Amino acid sequence: MPNELTELVRSAQDGDEEAFRLLYRELQPGLLRYLTVLVGADAEDVASETWLQIARDLDSFAGGPGFRAWATRVARNRALDHLRHQRRRPSVPVPVEALSELPAAEDTAERATEGLATDSAVALIATLPRTEAEAVLLRAVMGLDAESTARVLGKRPGAVRTAAHRGLRRLAQLLAEDEAGGPAPNGAATGSAPLAGVPSGEDVEAGRGRR
Repeated sequence: MPNELTELVRSAQDGDEEAFRLLYRELQPGLLRYLTVLVGADAEDVASETWLQIARDLDSFAGGPGFRAWATRVARNRALDHLRHQRRRPSVPVPVEALSELPAAEDTAERATEGLATDSAVALIATLPRTEAEAVLLRAVMGLDAESTARVLGKRPGAVRTAAHRGLRRLAQLLAEDEAGGPAPNGAATGSAPLAGVPSGEDVEAGRGRR
């Protein structure tokens, strides 16, 4: 798919409207899930703003296999702008500690990843610490590798891998509790609330500076 996506980008840059439509169909579902965790019920509006900017700035994209990460970074910056405009002041995000490699948990990670396409799973992801939630979404939903995810988030690849690993482990536990009919975490019932611990004002300005 990376080569096919690159060809679609080139065609869209040459003015092929059908190619741009196919790019939209390929990326929009994942972007919507990602934005839902960041801005809640405003995800559709922010996604529309994202695609307007993508269409406007497409010629400035240098090409290559990095279009998915580029588009995701546009979406993230639009989300941060939206939150800043709304003057929301969520709690300060929980930092990811520098951890040694944890034991592999392929079974729990695979199980968690299989459920990421559902709205209830997105709601559960929104209850994770910000860095873990974004790392899980960008890697498992958007399909970015650790290096691309690190560029989007402005973090080191090792920190991204740790965050994704921890997030998938937490998510597997939350999904198991949800299936067992246990108490849902705060905010997991509707999925409409923005992510707990999204960037504060300082983080927003830093995110804008990385555009």
